[in-house]
Amino acid sequence: MNDMIRPERTKAASRIANYDWNAVEEQLNEFGSSVLPSLLTPRECIDLASLYADEGHFRSHIVMTRHGFGKGEYRYFKYPLPDLIEAMRTALYPRLASVANSWNERMALSQRFPIEHDAFLKQCHDVGQTRSTPLLLKYVPGDFNCLHQDLYGTLAFPIQVAILLSRPGQDFTGGEFVLTEQRPRMQSRVEVVALKQGDAVIFPVHNRPVKGTKGDYRVNLRHGVSRVRSGMRHTVGIIFHDAR
Repeated sequence: MNDMIRPERTKAASRIANYDWNAVEEQLNEFGSSVLPSLLTPRECIDLASLYADEGHFRSHIVMTRHGFGKGEYRYFKYPLPDLIEAMRTALYPRLASVANSWNERMALSQRFPIEHDAFLKQCHDVGQTRSTPLLLKYVPGDFNCLHQDLYGTLAFPIQVAILLSRPGQDFTGGEFVLTEQRPRMQSRVEVVALKQGDAVIFPVHNRPVKGTKGDYRVNLRHGVSRVRSGMRHTVGIIFHDAR
């Protein structure tokens, strides 16, 4: 990694350390999601959202309607990532790796994740997953994101993060983050996560363990965004595995 971005990593790690990570893990285990309030400042949110207009920052542009993903669009950042995105991705990963390893143990899955993100990315690259996955999404009135899972290859980190860059009620209305959880032989449970500008929601990529009367069992999750009623909504998605 470029040594010039190490100060950004240090600042991000210091900011992230201020959260109660025991409480975050408890919320992830209980509800399947947890919110980090004001992870980014309003200025950082505005600066990141403004990158959308400059194609030079991105490796690809996806229009959702062409693929049946919903209505709206997003762009995948290319490497090297913007300093703030790279720093947050690197600093968040160790906090979530311990949760991911605990989940895999509870679900009787053999895979364990290294504590440092650089080591995990090397594992991705060794199996041919070399394309960056952090993305910037844009929604306008009528846009929505169908329920989905962000799996891009055989190797996937089971937790991801989305950060709201716009101000609900001012920059846009509608556009709520939605998480559904399908438990065996039960109807789906829906979680609507209220976010403010700069808030980050942590949630599973595809499944997680839930404690039952006879031990832990595995549930399947999908996430999406409800219809935007007015204005424009920008979000950054931080996915920790790379894509094939």
